[in-house]
Amino acid sequence: MATTAGACFFAAGSFQAFRPSPRRVAATTKTTARFAEMNVEGTRKGLREYFEESKVMIKSDGGPPRWFSPLETGARSHDSPLLLFLPGLIKLVEKTVRSEVKRSPNRPIYLVGESLGACIALAVASCNPDVDLVLILANPGGIFLCRSYYGIGFPYFLKVLDPGKSNIIKSQLQTVLPLLEVIPDHFHLTLRYVLSSLTGILVRGQTLQQTVGGLCQDSVALPLYLSVLTDILPQETLIWKLQMLKTASTFVNARLHAVEAQTLILSSGRDQLLPSLEEGERLFHALPNGEIRRAGDSGHFLFLEDGIDLASAIKGSYFYRRGKYLDCVSDYVPLTPSEFNKLNLILSYIEQMFSPLTLSTLEDGMIVRGLGGIPMEGPVLIVGYHMLLGIELIPLVCQFFIQRKIILRGMAHPMLFVKLKDGRLLDSFPFDQIGIFGGVPVSAVNFYKLLSLKSHILLYPGGIREALHRKGEEYKLFWPEQSEFIRMAARFGAKIVPFGVVGEDDFGDVLLDYDDQIKIPFMKSIIEEFTNSVGNLRTETRGEVANQDLHFPMFLPKVPGRFYYYFGKPIETEGRKQELRDKGKAHELYLQVQDEIEKNIAFLKEKREKDPYRSVLSRLAYQAAHGVTSEIPTFEI
Repeated sequence: MATTAGACFFAAGSFQAFRPSPRRVAATTKTTARFAEMNVEGTRKGLREYFEESKVMIKSDGGPPRWFSPLETGARSHDSPLLLFLPGLIKLVEKTVRSEVKRSPNRPIYLVGESLGACIALAVASCNPDVDLVLILANPGGIFLCRSYYGIGFPYFLKVLDPGKSNIIKSQLQTVLPLLEVIPDHFHLTLRYVLSSLTGILVRGQTLQQTVGGLCQDSVALPLYLSVLTDILPQETLIWKLQMLKTASTFVNARLHAVEAQTLILSSGRDQLLPSLEEGERLFHALPNGEIRRAGDSGHFLFLEDGIDLASAIKGSYFYRRGKYLDCVSDYVPLTPSEFNKLNLILSYIEQMFSPLTLSTLEDGMIVRGLGGIPMEGPVLIVGYHMLLGIELIPLVCQFFIQRKIILRGMAHPMLFVKLKDGRLLDSFPFDQIGIFGGVPVSAVNFYKLLSLKSHILLYPGGIREALHRKGEEYKLFWPEQSEFIRMAARFGAKIVPFGVVGEDDFGDVLLDYDDQIKIPFMKSIIEEFTNSVGNLRTETRGEVANQDLHFPMFLPKVPGRFYYYFGKPIETEGRKQELRDKGKAHELYLQVQDEIEKNIAFLKEKREKDPYRSVLSRLAYQAAHGVTSEIPTFEI
């Protein structure tokens, strides 16, 4: 299972060998660690590690099947829920689930199932509707609904029941079972054919090692473990697995109506074993609490690939919770080592394109390069201007974490977190980065919780109206008339840091804004449908900021310029709680923060004119002469 050593925020993980019982043998380990301890380098387990552990797993000691974890971690974290990576035994899973419910009745239980395991997870959920289960289904194998074939060598054609339509879905796996039932037990022939069905990579003249090597990126390790693979996948085991898949999926399809568990479906776009995208869509529409994520470039073995991390998928989709209900604030888990490495990769691309420059103000009023003026002790409220489409967000969050190890908890529009009225979701792994980096839906309750935890909070009072502004409105603030955050910040003695940012006009020019799109009938209907599905966040707010019709401004890209951030001197609210209870005083501070942001923007617009490295071309020339890792100079501060 592809995950990281620092990512185990569950009480126990599980996995099992492929052989039928009673020959399933494994060892039990505890699997939890705190995410906050990021000084440990993260490791991922792949096919190489699986084969090493399989040498022990396939040796029978005559005992019953047992859970074991492929994760190597430390002690369990406080109140962590149980996670089970499922084998093919429903009764064993049910027994474990019931035992955990008695031990921890107020915590959810996570069932992670891949292919056949997904059928098992659904079966357990359908038989235990009273248990708080969270299902993670990777490339679910529930396609054996009904069958019709015309002899050996012909594919099955399966009729998948989908409300409103009937589709014929073809799976390469469907050609395997009838052939295996008649072919003698010559392992090498069988394995070559099965791997060909799994991946579609078998060509004339390839050796067995070459065929197996095409399964995944860890092909170097595979030839070393062919003897182990022979023991794990003899012909009778393959037949048993495929027959179990067929039986399990038939059972599950008859009981989908009884599944009420929260379910996350992970579907691969290049799965040549199962029609995972189609099956994922079917389950998404059939399950009342289902959400789907599509991994377009992944194959069938989703958790053995570098691009997908199970922990990140759970966190990013807001499926991780310690209690009965999700709390986006307290259930947040800090970055894992692998997520930190991805952050570094993102930042390297950003540095090359925009070379973001950050300036901050020390307590004595001195302006310095970097984020040295940002208070380390919270609560701290970072309040600023939203550039077009929020393009300043990724560099901002990255710089805070890289420079100061501060996780900015952004207050984001609820449209990024909720299903639309027709059941659709903003389905994209990139959108999940909001959850991974600590974003929460903007609300008074979440704001209060973050302040009480002494967090560093990122707030844009202009919200969607600023991020989706019209032509000629760049660097214009659209704030509500009433002071929304001042008195709450004063209640906790938060420091308020106003910041300005410029660079969007060096990024692109708006071609079609809201005023243009609303005049085009088909675009107008799309805007209205999307806005009605999400709902308006500020229904009681007056003024231009209340105009939050959701649309996507079309713009013409430019040769990239440079992003400039300027954080002003922190404004103290400690000791001003009684004073700022007065609405008039609170409004005065509100206007002061707004004025500081406008001054910061004006400062940056003036100073960047003196920056010889504002253009990406001049920055590339500088790096060519001084090295790609050299810090790009700027104007005189």
